[in-house]
Amino acid sequence: MADQATKLRRIIKNTSSAAQTRPLARVITVTSGKGGVGKSNVAINLAIQFRKMGQRVIILDADFGLANIEIMFGTVPKHNLCDLIYQGKNIKEIITWGPMGVGFISGGSGISGMYNLSRDYLVYIIVNLAELDAIADTIIVDTGAGISDAVLEFLVASGEIILVTTPEPTSITDSYSLLKALNHHPRFSRTDTVIKTVSNRVESEAEGEQLYHKLSAVSNRYLKLPLTYLGAIPQDPQLAKAVMQQLPVSLANPSAKSVRSFENIAQKLCPGQGASEMVRTRGMAAFFSHIIKSRKLENEAELTSAKEPASIAGRTGTSG
Repeated sequence: MADQATKLRRIIKNTSSAAQTRPLARVITVTSGKGGVGKSNVAINLAIQFRKMGQRVIILDADFGLANIEIMFGTVPKHNLCDLIYQGKNIKEIITWGPMGVGFISGGSGISGMYNLSRDYLVYIIVNLAELDAIADTIIVDTGAGISDAVLEFLVASGEIILVTTPEPTSITDSYSLLKALNHHPRFSRTDTVIKTVSNRVESEAEGEQLYHKLSAVSNRYLKLPLTYLGAIPQDPQLAKAVMQQLPVSLANPSAKSVRSFENIAQKLCPGQGASEMVRTRGMAAFFSHIIKSRKLENEAELTSAKEPASIAGRTGTSG
């Protein structure tokens, strides 16, 4: 056991030294207040547009209950994040390569399993994940939908968030609820986080802007939380058809009207090679380190609070 720990520390030291000279990937987290609003479609088609701009892109499918990315890519991954954690696979072995050279990693239930691992092993996993900074220029994290603890953990760790909303009243309400939960999260830093919105499935650009202004108004008024507008994606039967073909619409039908919108949004996100330097400096290791550290602190706090009533009861019993 001691030899294994020594070997593990040696691997960590060697890979950490190499990582210090490596450029850091830009991490963009795509989320939504409810399911069924086209969040994964946005993530995939932005990834394709980034590839067309010459960027290396990897998607982390962090929607653990569903496998939207692999279904839309028409590719079944051989491995997922659990294999990195429990089966000794390295980061390159768990990447599945989809259309146009976009890589994706299936999260499985891997993230939740990290919190109970030893410190040395956590560091080993983080160092492995840091290898993504050498493989990708941009990493897109596709979260689950809604306001779960897992989704909030990803959002709190992210410096750049894209919130996908549709004109449906429930979508607007749920988007605001997600922003409210994020804003009240004890570790959320509004100064280090940029929240950008995409209006999906709109009838016109005007409707998309109206949707943004509606959500932005309540966010500014009640949360003092500013939002940035990226653009609108129109209702497009070609997009639905591409989903049935298990291809991103950006590849299945590059002339579709929704594809023009994805192109415009990608250009806004990357108006040149030096775009978004603020968020690029984080990298994948910092992203996951934030998640794991925060959850371990919460677990320790829960254990402490769970012990306190018993000790109080014990003291009460002896004094009586």
